[in-house]
Amino acid sequence: MRIIAELPHPEFKISILNMNHKFIVKIEQGNLEQSYKIADADLLDGVNSVFELMDEEFLKNVSSRFTEMRKDFKDSYDRYNY
Repeated sequence: MRIIAELPHPEFKISILNMNHKFIVKIEQGNLEQSYKIADADLLDGVNSVFELMDEEFLKNVSSRFTEMRKDFKDSYDRYNY
């Protein structure tokens, strides 16, 4: 697995990796991570198509999901420490 590109973003670290004929989009924020796997055969223009998939609406949903993930983990941690 190797990093083939990084997409600049003010809230996240976005890395695009290539492994076994798949692109893996890894999005990190603090100690949380989301990843998406896309078969390279499903894309017309290779890594450029991956960049096109990372549109504003998708990244807005990623941000919301990070908020939900953080809340879920905090709630679980609070139950653990109760």
